Amino acid sequence: MSIREISLVVGTAGHIDHGKTQLVKAMTGVDCDRLNEEKKRGITIELGFAPLELPSERVISLIDVPGHERFIRQMVSGASGVDAVLLVVAADEGVMPQTREHLDILSLLGIEHGVIALTKTDLVDSSMIELVTEDVMTLTAGTFLESAPIVPVSAFTGDGIEDLKRILDKLVDVVKPRSREGAFFMPIDRTFPVAGFGTVVTGTAYKGVISAGDNVDVIPLGQTSRVRSVQVHGKSVETAFAGQRVAICLSDIELNDITRGDVVCSLNVYKQTNCVDAMLKLLPHTSDPLVQWQRVRLHVGTSDVLARVSLLEDNELRPGCSAPVQLVLEKPIAASLRQRFIVRSYSPMQTIGGGEILVPYASRPAGKKLRLIERERILKLNTAVQRSEKIAAIVSFHGRLTFDQLMLLAQEREVDLSAQLEKLQNEKQLYYFAVGQRFVYSVHEYEFLTRKLLTALSNYHNKHISQKGVPLDELINQTFVQDERKIARVVCERLITEKQVKMIDGFVALQDFQPEIDNDQSSSRQKILKACLDLKWELPLISDIAQKVTLDQHTFRQVIEHMKNNDEVIIIDGKFLLAGSLLNALVDELKKYKEGFTLAQVRDLTGSSRKYVLPVLEYLDGRGITRRAGDKRIILSK
Repeated sequence: MSIREISLVVGTAGHIDHGKTQLVKAMTGVDCDRLNEEKKRGITIELGFAPLELPSERVISLIDVPGHERFIRQMVSGASGVDAVLLVVAADEGVMPQTREHLDILSLLGIEHGVIALTKTDLVDSSMIELVTEDVMTLTAGTFLESAPIVPVSAFTGDGIEDLKRILDKLVDVVKPRSREGAFFMPIDRTFPVAGFGTVVTGTAYKGVISAGDNVDVIPLGQTSRVRSVQVHGKSVETAFAGQRVAICLSDIELNDITRGDVVCSLNVYKQTNCVDAMLKLLPHTSDPLVQWQRVRLHVGTSDVLARVSLLEDNELRPGCSAPVQLVLEKPIAASLRQRFIVRSYSPMQTIGGGEILVPYASRPAGKKLRLIERERILKLNTAVQRSEKIAAIVSFHGRLTFDQLMLLAQEREVDLSAQLEKLQNEKQLYYFAVGQRFVYSVHEYEFLTRKLLTALSNYHNKHISQKGVPLDELINQTFVQDERKIARVVCERLITEKQVKMIDGFVALQDFQPEIDNDQSSSRQKILKACLDLKWELPLISDIAQKVTLDQHTFRQVIEHMKNNDEVIIIDGKFLLAGSLLNALVDELKKYKEGFTLAQVRDLTGSSRKYVLPVLEYLDGRGITRRAGDKRIILSK
């Protein structure tokens, strides 16, 4: 069996001086207290990391966290990236205050799996072990550790260490590994220089994969960097994955510019934020309700910032209850969708609750109505579990987004988002357009565009009943604002495909629309057509025709427009009328001139004069029916 790295991180938790660091050293051989101050004081101050080889020769990552209440920030930083927990309780002391607070934090962070180690068993007898075991069972009742194995161990004698490793080995098969899909996201928990290479940052990869040569963003620093190299547990690798402890060497980043709490992430997918929407749950044993605009300490990823809580409906959140809230931060952070966080009271510093970020880039709504809309938005996103559901919910709320805007809001890479949008469009959950710039529309917004277009067509038909339709450009330009027009064209094309709309010779009409003309207008139409046919190629002026029919100017224009749209007459040079049947007959004759024809030939063919023939030929040129070739013209094949 070969040694194999597993994308799984297990974190220790428990009260100060309960033997977490010694237990990790007994299992891995690594002393996680690396700082001189830690050695001198005999307590863990910073996070420690060690690889643990299991009996199956699989290797997982252990994170050793501080147990002192003053170092809760470091504890949360470590616990935020773990997949399972090793809760440590000393057999000579039992459950202590930080044991309880650490368990609260782990529960709020959504940890679902773990093992409990009773340490220092060499210092007590069996009856004390039984007593502490009962104490632990009482503590964990109703929590995710309620059925977790409780393993008595001694780091001093080695008793129980191999049993603990075997149980952790079984845990690997139970814990679902983190998905390697999505855009890379790694909160930084350590930074240090390496001579000849540059700045190295370490952390637990929350999402995605990272490879040497990748370009990444460092947020909220706001700087782009190139990944020089990647290591997992001190060994160089080509690629590291979500769920692994990763060290990344970054180019063009100064050590003093970067700090714990910053995030290394995929390029152009994330940005800094000062306001997030979230579901917040208050712990049942919190002494006081959380009130509107209360100042709190927010622990998210490896960052620790002060924030104000904006309750979107009630003025207080009572212990044991959950509510959608906004967290308005006093300095920017990088946050990931569905990232867990911890909230501690400002003073005294106690863990009071936690939850999940649902909108990383929020803005404070003005007024009660908008606050309630924001509340509903959070509640809807809270039920969106799958990636596709999340994307659909975001689009539904905004109605219309550019692809780049959605990529940022959904925190998806371009290739992944494109695939999700195609899937959602096939399921008719949204509409995805690529017309120069890419746009995404919700079903509601698409239906609004459709109704707007169909209503505009219907209104046009009612006002111009004798016309066969409206020119597409006129319909689009008069109905839609500038930034909607490209999309409206695509919508119109889809309506044509769906046979709700038809297009004839560039004119758009409702599918079942037929132009009409009343009896009086019909009589005038016949007179106009007869005049055109009588004069033939001695083209009549429109103004002369107007005097021969008994119609007011507006109605006359309607009749002429109707006849033009139905190809009964052609308007030449803006002032002459020509019967459409005469022009069609002329074109058929000209097709016989394979070598082309001159103006004089057309003049002789029609028995007309240059005054009328030249504008007719220029009309044919303009329509693309003919083309000049020297002194001649030719009929184009189309």
